Amino acid sequence: MFIVDTALAKRASEGAPVRFAMVGAGFQAFGTALQTIRSRPGLQLSAIAARKPDQALRCFREAGIDDVIVSNSVSVIEDRIARGLAVVTEDPEAMARAEGLEAIVEVTGSMDFALSAILAAIDSGKHVVQMNAELDGTVGPLLKVKADKAGVIYTFSDGDQPGVEMNLYRFVRGIGVKPVLCGNIKGLQDPYRTPTTQKAFAEKWGQNPYMVTSFADGTKISFEQAIVANGTGMRVARRGMIGPDFSGGDPTAPLTPLDKTLAAFSEHLDPSGPGIVDYVVGASPGPGVFVLGTHDDPRQAHYLNLYKLGAGPYYVFYTPYHLCHFELPNSVARAVLFGDAVLAPAGAPQVGVMAVAKKDLAAGELLDGFGGYCMYGVAENADVMARDDLLPIGLAEGTRTTRAIAKDTPLVSGDVKAPEGRMIDKLYAEQSAHFSMPRPSVRAAT
Repeated sequence: MFIVDTALAKRASEGAPVRFAMVGAGFQAFGTALQTIRSRPGLQLSAIAARKPDQALRCFREAGIDDVIVSNSVSVIEDRIARGLAVVTEDPEAMARAEGLEAIVEVTGSMDFALSAILAAIDSGKHVVQMNAELDGTVGPLLKVKADKAGVIYTFSDGDQPGVEMNLYRFVRGIGVKPVLCGNIKGLQDPYRTPTTQKAFAEKWGQNPYMVTSFADGTKISFEQAIVANGTGMRVARRGMIGPDFSGGDPTAPLTPLDKTLAAFSEHLDPSGPGIVDYVVGASPGPGVFVLGTHDDPRQAHYLNLYKLGAGPYYVFYTPYHLCHFELPNSVARAVLFGDAVLAPAGAPQVGVMAVAKKDLAAGELLDGFGGYCMYGVAENADVMARDDLLPIGLAEGTRTTRAIAKDTPLVSGDVKAPEGRMIDKLYAEQSAHFSMPRPSVRAAT
């Protein structure tokens, strides 16, 4: 992103950094604060909204910013921003509406807490950068509609795998090769993993065990590929994707070269279709992303063969890493300085993420969140989800079951009752109506 570096250097030399705020103070937020403050001149992280202010204060102080206060007052927040000083708040909406900011970054993985900031930012004319795949994969298409009406950018981030995939997709398409598959590379896939099984790994890396479990049980990969599908118009070849596993269930097994895994997708590739999103387990190089593309000009195919991409008809392009928080600040600059979205929904939802019982669920059981003990997420085409009234896992957290549900059973809307007044339910219903994909709403508990 050399054009971004140049533009940020200019803003830095002019003493006019791009000022943005962040919602969340967890693992990725800490890294983003460190990267921005220490390594990205021309960008200024002005404020952080978090449920736990101490964590947000740590983000600033461990990056070398000691002059930081906690306030929920809009006037105080705006004064700190105007003077180039840092502020922490427990009120994400107040922060998002504050004058002096050009963008906000959302890194919580929450639903309503994140929405309060995102909607306020859009309403007050600020760009929004997402690292919240769960929210984006649930109501991202509607948030993009709202951002377009407000004349601001709504985008997923560089660095995380969906953004890296989209950058690669744009590169492949830009050289005249037609993408037919956007793929993600994983090291482990086991839908029955729980925060208990993942506790040691989470502690080793200082991460949330629920978030780590969502990586392992397939929920995160389902959301990541769903939002790539929504940004490209692609679909899934079948429920849950193909997901060939070359690890044999052993994440320590030797990795299989990526080009040796591609035959598993061959029967599902259609150069005349919209393309598919998918993933592979146990491939090298990882943990990166790949795009399969094809070219209909035999002369260009000759050149691609000369350049060591093989004889075709499908060519594999890959990025062997994703450097989440290292790259995320680029997304802010792309939105603010160039009006460029890394990855945004292109229209109506193409793929969603349905909730499936991870264990036998009792009637009246309270369902926990992503990467928990109750559910795992599975990617499915959006029209199938609407037709079969499948419950989006993004609406399932905090609901109670209305009946007993057997392990591995997909949940439908009538299987749960939701707490009243949730913003996520309202927006999902609005999204379904906007894109003419009506479905019964999750019933509110009485």
